[in-house]
This record gives sequence, structure tokens and C-alpha cells, in this order.
Amino acid sequence: MERIYNGMPAGELADEGWRKPWSGGNGGSCVEALRMDDGRVALRQSADPDGPCLIYTGSEMMSFIQGAKAGQADFLLP
Repeated sequence: MERIYNGMPAGELADEGWRKPWSGGNGGSCVEALRMDDGRVALRQSADPDGPCLIYTGSEMMSFIQGAKAGQADFLLP
């Protein structure tokens, strides 16, 4: 596999293992997550499975999830 980087086509990263932990009644447009063997997490848009993905370290994802649980991401909600 080539170098893993932010913005790489998600289809080049993995075909299997993507999960939809944040799916909902939004017409099928979901964020999908992939936990990689080295602990990093990739996110992609389910409506564009071969589109770009964002790569986060395990600690970055932990900080985001803990912050969201604490209400620090509430400003993102409508």
C-alpha cells in the first residue's frame, strides 16, 4: 500500500471494514469510519465511498469524541 495521507481516495485505503456509527434518517448520507491496524481512524462520506477520506490519530479521535460527549461540538448542530 502507498503512503496513507489525508485526502487520499477512501477506496485506496480499504474496501472492507468501514462502519456507519453515525447513520440516521438523513437519506443515506452517512459518515463512515474505519479503524486501522495502527490505531488511526479514517472517515469518509458514505455517498462517495471512493472520495477523499480524513485520517486521524487515535488520540485525536479520542479527544474529539470526549469533547463531543462533553458538549464542546454542540455549536455544529442546527
